[in-house]
Amino acid sequence: MSGPERPESDLRSRAEAILGYRFSDLTLLEAALTHPSYAAEHPTARAYDRLEFLGDAVLGFIVADEVFGAFPAEPEGDLTKRKHSIVSGTSLSAMAGALGIADLLRLGRGAEAGGERTRPSVLENALEALVGAVYLDGGLEAARGFVAHMRAAAPHPRSSAAGDVKSLLQQHTQAAFGTLPVYEIVSARGPAHARVFEAEVRVGDRLAGTGKGASKQAAEKAAAAAALEALTEGPADV
Repeated sequence: MSGPERPESDLRSRAEAILGYRFSDLTLLEAALTHPSYAAEHPTARAYDRLEFLGDAVLGFIVADEVFGAFPAEPEGDLTKRKHSIVSGTSLSAMAGALGIADLLRLGRGAEAGGERTRPSVLENALEALVGAVYLDGGLEAARGFVAHMRAAAPHPRSSAAGDVKSLLQQHTQAAFGTLPVYEIVSARGPAHARVFEAEVRVGDRLAGTGKGASKQAAEKAAAAAALEALTEGPADV
């Protein structure tokens, strides 16, 4: 963040609105948003490097677990491709850009002047750090919810713009099957500050997709993204 330091309450409220998650430990949020250049200029600040290391591993596990369960008949090579398409640097930087992570980052003066705030590798690193921070703050289920939230924010690969994924699914099901998707929140777990919702979306009699998120809307978007991917990558009988 350039200019005068923003108060902690402002950082928390802005981050909550963007991330869809409320931190119990604000120091984890601050570290996840702190570029090494800022830490070099402020000796008491902690940079996101270590959280990025942890978040990369947590993100990889969550996505691997998700695709393993969603595609039980696929061989290892295809599962690896699916995972990579989600956790690649290009995908993560696009998710971070869609969420508006750049506006939350704390950078040093030189890095700010050099345009580091919008550099894809910086956005990717910060997003991985945030996954690590959410994991430490709220546990694995909270991290799953945040991963679903950030995936729902990204433009669908088949859309030319960052359209709403629920609208894209509705357009597809109307055109392909003459019916509308139906959503249902099937569970809500965790404490109030780290609630994780799970949604299902059905197209006709078929369970087309499931998803988790830190809000009902995020869970439905994650379910819609899973359904859209499943319905547009192979034949489906509805």
